[in-house]
Amino acid sequence: MTSPVVLFSAGLDSAVLLADAVRRFGGAQPVYVRAGLAWEDTELRVAERFLAVMPKASRIRPLVQLAVGMRDVYPATHWAIRGEAPGFDTPDGDVYLEGRNIVLLSKTAVFAARAGLTTILIGPLAGNPFPDASSQFFDAMTRALALGLGTSIVIEAPFLGLHKADVIKLGTSLGVPLGLTLSCMQPVQEQHCGRCSKCRERRDAFRAAGFDDPAPDAGIPVR
Repeated sequence: MTSPVVLFSAGLDSAVLLADAVRRFGGAQPVYVRAGLAWEDTELRVAERFLAVMPKASRIRPLVQLAVGMRDVYPATHWAIRGEAPGFDTPDGDVYLEGRNIVLLSKTAVFAARAGLTTILIGPLAGNPFPDASSQFFDAMTRALALGLGTSIVIEAPFLGLHKADVIKLGTSLGVPLGLTLSCMQPVQEQHCGRCSKCRERRDAFRAAGFDDPAPDAGIPVR
């Protein structure tokens, strides 16, 4: 069975997605796509640290880094470029990045086609409010990319029916080192800031799952 490409950011969801891909396919090719956002250098360091502790027998290939610069369409004042994320209690819609999954999937699909890989896994969850995170969107992108590249490409979003608490439970059952994941838009010294809406989302999910979050914060209490 051919290993899938897994869009991997060292976040909780993508880490469990990677481990689940290993379980399902017997191996995986993690890919990180840089777009020029403020937190990417930190995410990459965390990603490398996470992958370094994964068992050799898991057949996870070395991380591939791709790049699609977005600083020419996101202005310097954009929160994701400045690195000043919306606050702890702000709604999910405030962190919308226009075209995020369009860009990620397009560049990754070209890489996959050239590498002879046919399946791309991406990790949006149930309740994601953004237009590029629906099953209809992924079906349409699958058709467009397969047509445009002249090859078989399948995009799967296997967690679309799960909430983050469900993903935590799955990750725990798979032995994923969740303490080495990073779910934060303004990390401090490679740790969670405790002040952004992603930190709040992570806190709430661990509480709902009935587990303590094993990841350290940066000394700023999460409410």
